[in-house]
Amino acid sequence: MTKARKAAFDALGKASAPLSAAGVLSAIGACCDQATVYRALHYLESAGLAESFVLHCDEHGTERYYVSATAVHRHWFHCESCHSFIDLGACRLGDLVHDLEAERGLKVNRHVMYLTGLCKACQKK
Repeated sequence: MTKARKAAFDALGKASAPLSAAGVLSAIGACCDQATVYRALHYLESAGLAESFVLHCDEHGTERYYVSATAVHRHWFHCESCHSFIDLGACRLGDLVHDLEAERGLKVNRHVMYLTGLCKACQKK
């Protein structure tokens, strides 16, 4: 694994919330440039070490966010006002996914769930 890939992998592992490519670049400092971070994230995802999802935010536009694939699968809430992520905890959709597989003859390899809205602090503003 290259130095940039290892740095990106470590950044995702230490992150308490999903990171954009810019967030990964900020977390790893000056060890590599933006293009190298994108290549490293692409590699990590293709190697099964990272997962990503695309989120649209009216304020920040459409952006891809990355999480470590080696951690427990989690779901997230995204505040549309302060742009923070709140960890909703470990996946609770296992039974639903299993039921859908049985009912529809599917084999689900992965799923992504995030909720958007306003966090408690932003609702008070």
